Amino acid sequence: MTDPGRSGGGALRVVLIDDHELVRAGLAGVMDLQHDLTVVGTAGSVSEGLRMIQDSSPDVVVTDLQLPDGTGLDVVRAVRGLHTPLKDVGIIVLTMHSGDDQIFAAMEAGASGFVGKDAPSSEVVKAARHAAASPRSFICTGLLGAMMRRGASESTRLTDREHEVLVLLADGLGAGAIGNKLYLSESTAKSHIAKIYQKLGAANRAQALVTAMRVGLLSTVQPSGSDG
Repeated sequence: MTDPGRSGGGALRVVLIDDHELVRAGLAGVMDLQHDLTVVGTAGSVSEGLRMIQDSSPDVVVTDLQLPDGTGLDVVRAVRGLHTPLKDVGIIVLTMHSGDDQIFAAMEAGASGFVGKDAPSSEVVKAARHAAASPRSFICTGLLGAMMRRGASESTRLTDREHEVLVLLADGLGAGAIGNKLYLSESTAKSHIAKIYQKLGAANRAQALVTAMRVGLLSTVQPSGSDG
């Protein structure tokens, strides 16, 4: 495994965490076949993985959900809680158990994506690239279905205030205008917008509004204005 780093447009650096050596070897083989990915370290536990992340400063971490000393979500939370640039590393959670609860748990912990181990290897590669480019947006092929199922009973988990902000986003208002409309500071409005994007697995206004329409949170949308 080479380690060219990212300088000069080098390959994305990947750390793999899985307690099964054969799985680690298989993932490493898939990653190293890609011209833009290189595995710089592997680990078999949460503690070992966190040390590897600190030592190798990767661009992407791919972690199993079930680990001997915890879960992949422990890895996600620990990394997101760092006070260093590493807190923004892309993190993909892999699991054999890809139910709705696991998907939402990964998203809420701050993962960049969620992939079932029964998915094609190309899905893991795609997710890794997405995670490196947009570590704070969430990718999962089953997310929309999970949100629709949960939305039927829980209104897709948006609070009343978040739904008010969503409606104003659909009207084309930016964060400042939304704050004025709802008697909030602009920073508070931005915080609500960020939370909405996170819950809807969206990277921007357009994605959030499309998802909101699909899960029944908005009946009509007239997109206009900036992303606020």
